[in-house]
Amino acid sequence: MTFRLTLAAALLCGTATLAQQTDLTIAIQLEPPHMDPTSAAAGAIDSVLYSNVFEGLTRFQSDGSIAPGLARDWTISEDGLTYTFTLASDVTFHDGTSMDAEDVKFSLDRARAEDSANAQKPLFADIAEVTVVDPTTVQVTLSQPNGNFLFNMAWGDAVIVAPESIENIKQQPIGTGPFQFDQWVQGDRVELSQYAGYWGDTPALTAATFKFISDPTAAFAAMMAQDIDAFSGFPAPENLPQFATDPRFTVLTGSTEGETILSTNNKMPPLDNVQVRKAIAHAIDRQAIIDGAMFGLGTPIGTHFAPHNPDYVDLTGQSSYDPELAKQLLAEAGLPDGFTTTLKLPPPSYARRGGEIIAAQLRAVGIETEITNLEWAQWLEEVFRGKDYGLTIVSHTEPFDIGIYARPEYYFQYDNPDFQALMTTLTATADPAQRTQLLAQAQQIIADDYVNGYLFQLAFPTVADARIEGLWQNAPTQATDLTGVRWTE
Repeated sequence: MTFRLTLAAALLCGTATLAQQTDLTIAIQLEPPHMDPTSAAAGAIDSVLYSNVFEGLTRFQSDGSIAPGLARDWTISEDGLTYTFTLASDVTFHDGTSMDAEDVKFSLDRARAEDSANAQKPLFADIAEVTVVDPTTVQVTLSQPNGNFLFNMAWGDAVIVAPESIENIKQQPIGTGPFQFDQWVQGDRVELSQYAGYWGDTPALTAATFKFISDPTAAFAAMMAQDIDAFSGFPAPENLPQFATDPRFTVLTGSTEGETILSTNNKMPPLDNVQVRKAIAHAIDRQAIIDGAMFGLGTPIGTHFAPHNPDYVDLTGQSSYDPELAKQLLAEAGLPDGFTTTLKLPPPSYARRGGEIIAAQLRAVGIETEITNLEWAQWLEEVFRGKDYGLTIVSHTEPFDIGIYARPEYYFQYDNPDFQALMTTLTATADPAQRTQLLAQAQQIIADDYVNGYLFQLAFPTVADARIEGLWQNAPTQATDLTGVRWTE
């Protein structure tokens, strides 16, 4: 009997070895509104497609550094104006068409065109000309030196697309990455499979399914039942201790580039008054929000800059919790009885949970908020594009994005010519010490103007099957990069 059991176990082990799992089901909280990262601000698109389906000239690595992407090498002219990129050879899009310098020119010209719908169009503003030298060489000429150019080319908004497939890209994304798009069941999942013609290293995974689970309770249930293999950006931090003590799971707790803010419409009265915005800042108890909405996960911030960045300046003391000062500032602004404004909340749990806490804190100083819960597409339409809001809560997960404050047309409508000039100088500055000084000034200006209520840097918890390795712990950009993910047994 012992021999038979041992033999059966050996046979089972052998079968398990032969049947090594190569597919993955991973959940994220937000569903993309469509599949084109080059024409929308929704980070959820990058969460599914960045480095998996689409690639750029350069790419972010897990530590936030920049690595070669489709551009395997480059040279920069002495005046800093001309970048000559050498592209990977024998690259094809998932429809079998070749990717070459013409596609790079098409992508960059499309992104910077006058009618461009690219949500990060300023990334391409300094491009004066894109020239095809030969099929694997492209030259980009800038109108002025830009110390961030290679960094900018790593954004999801700068991935390379093809004119042959651009018409249907929102529903049928065709890129050059190691995974090809198979199916999008809206409201449920996106399915990817390994692309056999990939030009680079073959990933360990042969297929991946992205499930969309917005409700924290449902996320917990799905993970505990192992209906999913991992949850990237797990939305219920209160459950993390339970997963951490369960040997079936691994919990990764990292940081993000996500500055979570109480975004304020700077053109809407009375929020157009800096005294009122200052009052709001002092009415907010950041730690209570972190504890109540995030169960302690999050780092307080006092400006729009990531605390893990070496150039970060801690300005939290400038907007410390002081409700009596908030009431005094409202009275000085001619609003002794407070006022009422809207608070429009997107789906993430940090926004929905944090919104209830902030509403109570503002009510304590006389500011009433009319809360509206919006789905992601509604939030993009009403708040981001329509600017129809007073307050909202959102995490800006784009890397090194303080430059958005130099865009008066941006949704919080902050218009400060001094800040805009400072950003222009920063872009043209390459010296690290000078850039540090300029970035300190930039952080101070937007803190002094109380442009938004600066809450916390979003933490990035991931829960995964303990047998999975290669998931990013930190999120230097909003991405779920599966290129290095594998099952260990």
